Formats: sequence, C-alpha cells, structure tokens
Amino acid sequence: MRIYIFLCLMCWLRFGYLNLPSKSKRVYKNLENKKTCLEFSKLNAMTSLKDLFYPKLKIILMLYSRDNVSCAEPLFESNNSLNVRFNPSKKTVWIIHGYRPLGSIPAWLHKFTKVLLKHEDVNLIVVDWNQGATTLIYNRAVKNTRLVAEHLRESIQILLKHGASLDNFHLIGMSLGAHISGFVGKLFHGQLGRITGLDPAGPKFSGKPSDSRLDYTDAKFVDVIHTDSDGLGILEPLGHIDFYPNGGRKQPGCPTTFFSGVNYIKCDHQRAVHLFIAAFETNCNFVSFPCASYKEYENGLCADCRNGYGDTCPRLGNQAQLWKKGLKERMEGWPLRTTAFLDTSAQSSFCTYYFVLSIVALNGTTRDGSISFSLLNNLRDEYPRLYVKSKPFDNLQGVKILAQFISDIVNISCIYVTYLHSPDSCCSTCQYRFQSLVLKSLTHPERPPFCKYNFVLKEKIKTELLPEACKTQMV
Repeated sequence: MRIYIFLCLMCWLRFGYLNLPSKSKRVYKNLENKKTCLEFSKLNAMTSLKDLFYPKLKIILMLYSRDNVSCAEPLFESNNSLNVRFNPSKKTVWIIHGYRPLGSIPAWLHKFTKVLLKHEDVNLIVVDWNQGATTLIYNRAVKNTRLVAEHLRESIQILLKHGASLDNFHLIGMSLGAHISGFVGKLFHGQLGRITGLDPAGPKFSGKPSDSRLDYTDAKFVDVIHTDSDGLGILEPLGHIDFYPNGGRKQPGCPTTFFSGVNYIKCDHQRAVHLFIAAFETNCNFVSFPCASYKEYENGLCADCRNGYGDTCPRLGNQAQLWKKGLKERMEGWPLRTTAFLDTSAQSSFCTYYFVLSIVALNGTTRDGSISFSLLNNLRDEYPRLYVKSKPFDNLQGVKILAQFISDIVNISCIYVTYLHSPDSCCSTCQYRFQSLVLKSLTHPERPPFCKYNFVLKEKIKTELLPEACKTQMV
C-alpha cells in the first residue's frame, strides 16, 4: 500500500510539473537544484551536560570558496566523493576552533571566512568539531584533539590522492585548535606548508614536550600569536616566529574586572583571532620588532629590524609569510626562531603606526641628552609614544628612537624637536649641533623618509625643522 501511494505521488508530481507554465518550470527547477547550506553545529549547555554521561565526537568539514562564500558545502559528498568545488591546485586554508564549553558557534567564525575569501582565492575548510569540544570536562576536549587530528589526517590523504599538495596547506588553529594543527603536522612529519597558532591553549600544554603540543617542527613555517599567556594561553614560544602583542598578556580594551562577566575570561584569549582578522582589513601592517623580551622592546633596545633580519620588520597576521621567505637564509647565519613584540590600540582595527628616528650629534657635548618630537601632519600636531631609555650620544654615533603613533602619518610638513641636555640642566643660551636626522616609517617602509642635516637645537626650545632631500647613504 505504501509503495502504491508513493508511486501515485510521483506520477502526480511529474504530471503537475509537465503541465506547469514555462516560468513556473524554471522556478521549480531552481528549487530542485538548490543545495542546502551546511551549518556549523549549534549546541548548548544541555549538550555539555549530556556529554558528562554520553561523550560524543563528531567532525564536520565545511567547504567554502569564492563561489560559495555564504553557503558551506560538505568537503566530501554522501558517496564519499570529493566536492567538485575543491580545487587541488589552489591553496587550502583550514580553520580549527577550540574549546566550546557551552556549545555556541564561535562569534568570529563568519567574519573570518568572509574576510579571508575576500583577500585570497583559496579552498577554505572550517573544521567543525563542536560535538567533542562542547563539554564541561576540559580534559575530555584535550583528549579529543588527538582524535580530531587523526580524522584530519585521513581527510588530507584523500585530498593528496586528488592532486592537492601538503605545501599548499595552511592550518589556522585557535586555542585547542592550534594544538590540533600541530598534531596534524606531526602526522605528516612537518611537511605542511604553514601552521598559524592563535593563542594556543596553555592549560594541559604549558611546559609539555614538543610531541605533546604545537611546535615549530610541525610545519615548514609556524607563526604564533600570544595574547593571554598568563591565562588561557601559553607563554612559551612555539613557532619559527612568536608574536607577543602588548607583551602577550593583557590586551588594551579588554575588561579588567570580573564584573564584566564572561568577556573578562575570553577577551584577551580571543584577541589573537581578531588581530589576525584585522590584519586583512587594514593597511597598518602590524609591524613587530624582534627582541629578547618585552621589557627590552619597551626600553627602545630593539628600535628597528635591520640587525640581521633584513630591511623589513616581521608582520603579524597573514603577512607573516613574508618572514617565511627569508627563513632559509636566516638558518644559515641567524637564529631559526624569533620572538617579536608590538603594541596595539584598544579598539578594532587595533592599528598603530611605527617610525624610527635616527639622529647623529656632531660632538660629545650632547652626551646624556634626550630627544622628544612631534610631527605636523595635515595641519595637525601628532605626538608619539617614544620607546627609549637613557641613551648617551657618542661622538658621531647615531641614536635610534622607536616612535609609535595612533594615527597614520602620511604628509609630514615639518618636525618639532626638543633637546634636553640632562634632567638637571637649565642653559637657555646653550646650543647643540647635529649632523643629521632621519625619520622613517617602519609600518610603510616604501614611503620616503623625512630628512634634515646640519642643524642646531637649543636647550628646552621646541625647534621647527623642515625636510630636505635625503642622502641615499643616510636613509
């Protein structure tokens, strides 16, 4: 009887379709061909409670491309065939989330996929392991990271059989997702092209050996952003280059008290993701400074990037891959691994803009002096934060001062410089001669520098200096 009813229904639908007007047929056909979008698993606290008694791990691989930016499709079809949208010749980016105790969809995920595909034409795969990350037992989620990595290994092997290349794979992991990325890299003996760790999880991973966490040997290039290293993140450097925005601990703009609720717990931790996204959306480049420690960076001891690191500063975000290009050369003569520091603003897009001021005195009378300055930019005075500790001027030796501006400085019409010989000095008639001053943008090194030669500064007097043609050897 059921079969009879089914056949009658099919005949009725077919007959009805054949007798539809042509316009209605087109609508019917479009509806018939339209695929259902694959949705990220939306779970809740009840799922976490169920997990206490019935733990479950489910992994969904969601494929996006520029042809389906807003509508994810399964990477593998129901018959285990590869989705036709996957292009083996293109770069493949994997986004892997972390611990989700209450099962909610990562708030940053939708924006991340949109921005990344706008910037790059890639195969984008979101690894949804929410059913397995949603648990009140953090240790259970930690154990699941190995299982997720094994599942990804099997999927990657299928992609390789279809012509994909490990060198074209870029895994971006947030928190526990960073360590999942590392475990996948270990399974392929470090042959993945790149792994980016966004504030890799610290609990259960801090102090562990390299085979139990993300490590720089897990891919040909590993870059890591640390934003909550005294909380949910990890302090120790893990990659070829490790970025520590604002020292890697407390991030500006994040709540400082428990009264802010859950945002107090997760804001610093998730800032790594938002910085990575912001690096796509802004032209401030997020230049960073190789340095032994944040304290040395704050004291101006790492004023630029010309000490064995080439002419450009490493850049946080997707542009960190520019650092990868020079990795082989640095292996031969410079350290393989680098820690880099930068400061950001408190609000999105978190940009700040760096300059380096190089100044050379003509004689030893300027020893133990200090410099402060401001810029006239589009008829507005711009005052920087100066990264400088007491630095004596040596005869004909240049002093470099790192300066940070909140606004982008494009058109510098003049620079106002004030010189103070020493904190206790007060000499209104004293004059000090300088051989040269060069102010260069580190955020935008392609811009022409500001130069001034053979000038005089008076004690505590704000002096206006107008630019001159720069001498090549001084730039």
